Amino acid sequence: MLQLHRGGHLQLSPPRHQRSKPFPARRPDPVDVDRTPLCVSLSQLRPLVYRQVRRTEQESLFNSLLQQHHYLGYTQPVGEHLKYLVYAHGRPVATLAFSSSPRGLTCRDRFIGWSAQARAKNIRFVAYNSRHLIMPWVQVQHLASHVLGRMSRLVVEDWRLVYGHGLLYLQTFVAPGKYRGTCYLAANWQVLGMTTGRGHNFPTSRPNRPIKQVLGYPLHKRFCQLLADPLGCQG
Repeated sequence: MLQLHRGGHLQLSPPRHQRSKPFPARRPDPVDVDRTPLCVSLSQLRPLVYRQVRRTEQESLFNSLLQQHHYLGYTQPVGEHLKYLVYAHGRPVATLAFSSSPRGLTCRDRFIGWSAQARAKNIRFVAYNSRHLIMPWVQVQHLASHVLGRMSRLVVEDWRLVYGHGLLYLQTFVAPGKYRGTCYLAANWQVLGMTTGRGHNFPTSRPNRPIKQVLGYPLHKRFCQLLADPLGCQG
């Protein structure tokens, strides 16, 4: 019918409702911060202050710094997520974000050894480190890995406080064409494999997105056993 209408062979009634265009995602407004270069040792930079800033007045600063200085920019997370700013001497020197983990990830699922049933029940105990940024004007050796090591303890406590359950495992992705994941390896994260380059429900086996390296970090000695429990675990 639509093809006949477009060809001028018949006249259809005009649509009753016009579908409105979706609003474009709003970018965070730029926020000015002190960008004086910091080229000191880690011991000179301390003490570091870690602040979970989601739902606080500092969240806009977090969003702005990611948008301006992270190569992926800022994207509003969905599901469970936390945002962190790391300060030194009153200045932000790093940002980190953790969010709900992707449900299907072949190399991770193979490493954990859980069934589809266990994964469905226990995926909430796995968090994804979606952003890790050291401010470009901060040149401090070992800072990135030091921050990761500290965060692996803090995020468990904060996740339990905000969402009522802890975490058993962390994961992240590294774009091999851009980075080597050195700070993660220095913080004892483990390489699990590579993504397939296609979505979980993509209809063909042809890659449709960049292939990335997958790294993971256990937060409990018995993480595999607990995550693989088909009846659901207590994180």
